[in-house]
Amino acid sequence: MEDLTGTSKKNHKIIIGNRQTTNISGVLDVCSFDELVIVLDTERGMLTIRGNELHVNRLTLEKGEVDIEGRIDSLSYSDGSGGKNSKESVFERIFR
Repeated sequence: MEDLTGTSKKNHKIIIGNRQTTNISGVLDVCSFDELVIVLDTERGMLTIRGNELHVNRLTLEKGEVDIEGRIDSLSYSDGSGGKNSKESVFERIFR
């Protein structure tokens, strides 16, 4: 898959089951997590997941996959650039 700049990116997919289980692919890094907020660096930008009793059950960065359990209240992207090729640091992208 290519983005608008012509660079190749892996697929990014989110599957949510009953607001309790979430499977995400295209994950580059887990920036932070606690029981209320999980911040992921994905192929499509920084993804913030908000909810309650959130737990990262499985993390496989080699495959770019994360499994999350807990009640999902919202998902939001902070930008569309994403990826390690971005010239900004993770902290610069989080604290805009």
